[in-house]
Amino acid sequence: MKSGATTIFRNIFEGLDDRALEVLRTRAIKRTYPVESVLCRQGEVEHTFYVLVEGRVAIVQQLEDGQERLLAVRGPRDYFGELGLLDDTPRMASCVAITDVKVLEVTEEVFDALIEESPSVAYAIMRHVVQLLRENDQQAIAEQIAKNLELQKAYGELQAAQAELVEKERLERELEIAAEVQRTLLPGSLPVYANYRFAAYLRPARQVGGDFYDALELDDEHVGLLLADVADKSVQAALFMAVSRTLFMVESQRSLEPAAVALAVHQGMLDIASTAESFVTAFYGVLHRPSGRLTYVIAGHERPLLIRPDRPVEKLAGRGRFLGMLPSLQLDEYAIQLQPGDRLLIFSDGLPDATSESDQQYGLERLVALLEKNQQATARELINLVADDALDWSGQAPAFDDLTLLAVEAV
Repeated sequence: MKSGATTIFRNIFEGLDDRALEVLRTRAIKRTYPVESVLCRQGEVEHTFYVLVEGRVAIVQQLEDGQERLLAVRGPRDYFGELGLLDDTPRMASCVAITDVKVLEVTEEVFDALIEESPSVAYAIMRHVVQLLRENDQQAIAEQIAKNLELQKAYGELQAAQAELVEKERLERELEIAAEVQRTLLPGSLPVYANYRFAAYLRPARQVGGDFYDALELDDEHVGLLLADVADKSVQAALFMAVSRTLFMVESQRSLEPAAVALAVHQGMLDIASTAESFVTAFYGVLHRPSGRLTYVIAGHERPLLIRPDRPVEKLAGRGRFLGMLPSLQLDEYAIQLQPGDRLLIFSDGLPDATSESDQQYGLERLVALLEKNQQATARELINLVADDALDWSGQAPAFDDLTLLAVEAV
């Protein structure tokens, strides 16, 4: 452990002399945490700096609306928590062990002692804190620039591939086949009832995507409403989409309780791809048609909007973490009573996150205003209005995420 710890600190704190490295190694506390342990908890004030020696940690942030967002996954030689050594600011995110982990911890007391014994160590840590602050300030801009560069690179590669026309056509044909297979997995039509109408729309950001939806006839009185989004938009996400949808179809036939279905899907994802870092956000509800009662769960997904005549548009209540990747999961069920004249719009984050040519987000405020102006629109009319408005907003700006809509109308 001695030589390993010294090597890790040397890599992180470049430029320290041997004496400073030895002081840091002997002062750091060596700890082991089992999988699912919370090393740092968002909102708590804690004065510890962590260096990962073995294992992986997920950095998860809870947003103001109660949803959880995965910020990053850290591995060996990564570190976090530097700001805790300098001020009393609450942690901005929680750090959860995905596997068993070994860490080196530098507490505030150890740091204070280091300032006196070896100022070079304290200086190195503070230098990394300044670097972290600078990176956070530039993160949003850097991500957008990276996306634009990635698109430019992809376009350039396609241009250069003209010399390999035969191979290019073969690859395009395979993608067309994959997209066609994926389309066949989506419902060709939605159920038709005397007292309920459904309408849907899906526009993938690429030839193949990760969003899916359905209205599942569970029995003579119940229908399941599903809209989900697989993280990432690659071919792998499309394959994971097929697996996830199949799990929902199977489990929805076994239970009329949305939480039980979603948790079974979550466990199935872990059983099939235990080492994958793919996850799914989802809204899943069970509508009892005779009474109009809709029971539902929200797993890291956008909250649907309820449109009632002559009343402000409302966000449905609910919160919960995404499905997959992290083993432990608890989901609460919520319920609303749909009345004749009500409309419910379920959508993926590709709608509020859609960007214009001037890089402005579509946003929920614009969506709510559109819905309040069209409170008498049918389910199909609502879908067409929202899809057209989102497309007009985006203009020629490239789509970075799938756009998926599912509308429910109580007649």
